[in-house]
Amino acid sequence: MVSLAPGRHQTTLQTSIATVSIGGEFPEKLAAIAKAGFTGVEIFENDFLTYDASPREVAAMVKDHGLKITLFQPFRDFEGMPEPHRSRAFERAERKFDIMGELGTDLMLICSNVSPVSLGGIDRAAADFQALGEMAAKHGVRVGYEALAWGRHVNDHRDAWEVVRRADHRCVGLILDSFHTLSRKIDPNSIRSIPGDKIFIVQLADAPLIDMDLLYWSRHFRNMPGEGDLPVVDFMRAVAATGYDGPLSLEIFNDQFRGGSARAIAEDGHRSLVNLMDQVRRQEPDISITMPEMPDRIVTAGVEFVEFTASVEEKQQLAALLGTLGFVNTARHRYRQLDLFTQGNIRLAINTDSSNQSFAAASYAVHGTNAYAFGLKVKDAQEAQKRATALDAVGFSEPRKPGEVLLPAIQDAGNGIIYFLDDSPELARVWEQEFEPVEAAPAPGPEQLTRIDHLAQTTQYDQMLTWLLFYTSIFATRRTPMVDVVDPGGLIRSQAIESVPDRQFRVTMNGADNRKTFAGKFLAEGFGTSIQHIAFASEDIFATARALNARGFEALPISCNYYEDLEARFGLEPEFSDALRASSILYDRDEQGEYFQIFSRTFGDGFFFEIVERRGDYAGYGAMNAPFRIAAQRRLLKPAGLPK
Repeated sequence: MVSLAPGRHQTTLQTSIATVSIGGEFPEKLAAIAKAGFTGVEIFENDFLTYDASPREVAAMVKDHGLKITLFQPFRDFEGMPEPHRSRAFERAERKFDIMGELGTDLMLICSNVSPVSLGGIDRAAADFQALGEMAAKHGVRVGYEALAWGRHVNDHRDAWEVVRRADHRCVGLILDSFHTLSRKIDPNSIRSIPGDKIFIVQLADAPLIDMDLLYWSRHFRNMPGEGDLPVVDFMRAVAATGYDGPLSLEIFNDQFRGGSARAIAEDGHRSLVNLMDQVRRQEPDISITMPEMPDRIVTAGVEFVEFTASVEEKQQLAALLGTLGFVNTARHRYRQLDLFTQGNIRLAINTDSSNQSFAAASYAVHGTNAYAFGLKVKDAQEAQKRATALDAVGFSEPRKPGEVLLPAIQDAGNGIIYFLDDSPELARVWEQEFEPVEAAPAPGPEQLTRIDHLAQTTQYDQMLTWLLFYTSIFATRRTPMVDVVDPGGLIRSQAIESVPDRQFRVTMNGADNRKTFAGKFLAEGFGTSIQHIAFASEDIFATARALNARGFEALPISCNYYEDLEARFGLEPEFSDALRASSILYDRDEQGEYFQIFSRTFGDGFFFEIVERRGDYAGYGAMNAPFRIAAQRRLLKPAGLPK
């Protein structure tokens, strides 16, 4: 620990991850961990034992990837064992110390005993660790004691610390794991009294709040810090306050992660640690953390534009649909094949550029017509990009032509593009400088769509945590509770991300498990995650519905049974219910307000538009209406083999 002002601590961010946290073969894991930016790796014993290479060969592989082995683990059922189990435990430990010497690591994790034959007693455990410390010293290694949440006699880090304290040996220290502390609802502030130099390593994991057996919860449902519901930031603030300056390591047991992409999971892990320590740094002013400087989470003022890529023929079809929604082709790009359609404060662009250098053309080649990019209004676009890239997002730029404005941008978690705009002189003039007027925008009226209420992105369910972490770490946003949406083909899990404090930027993430669902079919036919629908806000949905009808807009037809049930459920007046039915408007209500929805029919492989009106302080997304919307969309799908 560096000496600073009284009461102030200095710590350096050292990132590590356990091999058990990600899937794949051992070499694949190491490559993914190194590429994601980690400096260390925990070797989980099973990964080592099942890989056909000597300890020295494994050590060389790790070194070749620029990594350090931070921990060898786990060693089980050690302390408090009766004879002959006790002698056997010491023999096992000595053999592991020999392996550690060949691996080139000096720290082994010993988890608290769960054996039914083990004996309790702090002093007995301390005596065992004191003796083990002497053995470890002879081998030039250290041991760390971790309290498992389901340990037979020790299941609290405070008891584990007391064992270590009484053992009083330089080679015996404490290992802290956020899951084991927080899953038992132990106050993390109790960590603050532990000397930082006696904490040998800190393991981190988050988890959704689920009422289940601790062991099963731990083995199957852990996730990255910031992806769950545990107060991991508070835990890490307490650790940092001790002066601890060692590695922060992820130990994540998750069936979904082990079956997923090693590269993607490793990248999520590194982003989660950087984001976690950025939050700790901002909330603990007496702690100085050496890590990349970055701005605070980005406050957004809403979606500035959405850009589609399409072929020339499909552009005409999409433009016709936009026309029925009231959009006008008001401008054309001076240098690119890009048309701008506007209404109220909404800007939609259609890009038909087919050149080899065009990202839009590449996106069309993979996904067909899709909304591949959107722009966010922020206070400082350069600072927004700086935070995103500090959190491992990939910066994006294309060759600019003379007179074009360079918009700061990043690639999102699905290789789409997010642009950042602000009120700086250069970025504020992008629309006037780059676009030539084509047609005047219509005069505003009560029927006009005013802004983008929310975007809806569809992804594979096992990628939802990646997206949630991406948005919540970069932007000042919060997650809403997950909602299950029933589709005849399966279950869709939906979760919204909303900007704070005013919800000007909203994204709903919809996770599909299989292609039998409407969302899954969109994913399969569009070859990957994309924006599946855009919701526009109206200030008078009934006036908007009349205008839509006059322009030839075809609303999604909703079952008459829906309205019969709606009238009974909410006690609606028949006249009001009839007005909803006549315009195919769906309705929801809660204690805070009312919500109205109109859906377009689908375009292409399942894309659609939504028009919404919020009355009062309704903050949801009409989740109860989703099954009816999906049923209506499925009814309109043509049988397989017929042209669309």
